[in-house]
Amino acid sequence: MLWIKNFARISPTTSYVGNLFRNSESYTLSSRFCTALQHSETVQATDQVDNGLEQQEQRYHGLAPTKEGEKPRVLVLGSGWAGCRLMKGIDTSIYDVVCVSPRNHMVFTPLLASTCVGTLEFRSVAEPISRIQPAISREPGSYYFLANCSRLDSENHEVHCETVTDGLSTTLEPWKFKIAYDKLVLACGAEASTFGINGVLENAIFLREVHHAQEIRRKLLLNLMLSEVPGIGEEEKRRLLHCVVVGGGPTGVEFSGELSDFIMKDVRERYAHVKDDIRVTLIEARDILSSFDDGLRQYAIKQLNKSGVKLVRGIVKEVKPQKLILDDGTDVPYGLLVWSTGVGPSSFVKSLGLPKDPGGRIGIDEWMRVPSVEDVFAIGDCSGYLESTGKSTLPALAQVAEREGKYLANLLNVMGKAGGGRAWSAKGTELGEPFVYKHLGSMATIGRYKALVDLRESKEGKGISMAGFVSWFIWRSAYLTRVLSWRNRFYVAINWLTTFVFGRDISRI
Repeated sequence: MLWIKNFARISPTTSYVGNLFRNSESYTLSSRFCTALQHSETVQATDQVDNGLEQQEQRYHGLAPTKEGEKPRVLVLGSGWAGCRLMKGIDTSIYDVVCVSPRNHMVFTPLLASTCVGTLEFRSVAEPISRIQPAISREPGSYYFLANCSRLDSENHEVHCETVTDGLSTTLEPWKFKIAYDKLVLACGAEASTFGINGVLENAIFLREVHHAQEIRRKLLLNLMLSEVPGIGEEEKRRLLHCVVVGGGPTGVEFSGELSDFIMKDVRERYAHVKDDIRVTLIEARDILSSFDDGLRQYAIKQLNKSGVKLVRGIVKEVKPQKLILDDGTDVPYGLLVWSTGVGPSSFVKSLGLPKDPGGRIGIDEWMRVPSVEDVFAIGDCSGYLESTGKSTLPALAQVAEREGKYLANLLNVMGKAGGGRAWSAKGTELGEPFVYKHLGSMATIGRYKALVDLRESKEGKGISMAGFVSWFIWRSAYLTRVLSWRNRFYVAINWLTTFVFGRDISRI
């Protein structure tokens, strides 16, 4: 009787059964019935657990090590120029492709500065990964995961990842998971260099991603509108309308040129009350566009001065919320601060226990391999030649990363056809010729329908160098053909035509 009373507390169903047989003399029948019921509930719960595990295994099928009869897996970390060019060229009849990156698109960085002032729309410079490599959205063994890599386990051929929640961490916990690989390609790029200067991360805006361009555009238009508010002081108005660019490389110069065009053509028409107060200052520690021909640099300086861009030579010592301080003690108030001083190794690259080149990037040999570990390659801005190769590290340029990606895709295809696509199977495989980089030249726009074109292989070499309107036409034509898809080429061409006819869009969305 005590057993039945305790059992009755378990569930309403068992309570009903206990009451039914409480006054009965058939305790044996009651016991058998309740035992059967309890067994049925246990079996049902077990089945539910088994079904859940089965569903989980089905959902993540393909992340475990590949088996015989399955295609070997190439895991790509990153979706920049190098990683996307590799994914585009990889033979998906040989390999499954898995991409892990915090963004699901590639950014066409040469045109990113144009989006900050409305010359182009943001989607014109973003190419979805699934368009670059359609197998990622079609093939059962190929995936894209919105995540960051947190750790590399080269001994077990695994990477540990954590999902990106985009600020939803309060409602959505990051999910940690592992992916096994046959070949791993590290193409995780680099981070903007701050040189340890206090206040840069908190107050400056970089220009490397689409969301950076969106932030710059919103900040610029906000300052323009706030400067017209009644009662604002003249000093505060001048600060709000002072745009400061730190870094005289191609990105900083192109952004300064786009900004000066925006001021001269659009701000003076639509913000007539403040048209004489808005200013642009470009700060550089040495010479601007140092990789270009000296004649082209002097031409760029002359044109930027004509456009109203003030060039300042100096080193930033500290950045505060409303001003920066130079090495000579000069205070430079600003309303918008854009930081473009080059790139350096990311925190993830620094955390990897892999050999590094003299600059702190992942060390590679002439075939893009990381020599100390098996089946691991590195390309793009995150990699550099080891000192043992006798080669100097290549510059962090889009054309370098793109051609490294193309070379490695061909190399992996050759390895796969030769039977070396699986983990631990590449030893003895003929790799062919090592990677050789040949510089195709540099281009930069400086505003007012002017640009620089330097087609020399090196600064000391001989070749074609030109500047002016013809160079600007070559610059636009070259980049229009380099945009990855016909869809985005059409967007870019239409945006350029719309801006030319109607002016830039100044809506703050």
